[in-house]
Amino acid sequence: MSIEATLAEKGITLPDAPAPAANYVPFAQSGNLIFVSGQISADENGLITGKLGENVSVEEGAAAARRCGLSLIAQVKAAIGDLDRVARVVKLTGFVNSTPDFTDQPKVINGCSDLMVEVFGDAGRHSRAAVSAPSLPFGVAVEIEAVFEVA
Repeated sequence: MSIEATLAEKGITLPDAPAPAANYVPFAQSGNLIFVSGQISADENGLITGKLGENVSVEEGAAAARRCGLSLIAQVKAAIGDLDRVARVVKLTGFVNSTPDFTDQPKVINGCSDLMVEVFGDAGRHSRAAVSAPSLPFGVAVEIEAVFEVA
């Protein structure tokens, strides 16, 4: 089944690939790797803001991370046109806006990791880092960057 068919079957709609907010490109390709710049948590209502351990639950953080994942997929689609060319999700690096005592960063970033496996199957399994940040751009709850291998 094609990736587009998988998305349709699961009722997943990709957002438009977000434009960069500063002096950088949304993705860069080197050889068969696509490096996607950090995608911040946002949905159709705007930015998803807040701080884990203060006013955002782990479940809300995971949902925000999933939204970052949708933007990551939208960016790689903008880069290569055909999502069936994705050979593998190589790595995710997730940043969680959280209080100093918050320790569930992996549970938050699972929202994106689970999406990658849901969409790409075994090719969606990846290496990963999930770290805290004392603040993120625009006060968003989560930011995630990714590396994809393409055929």
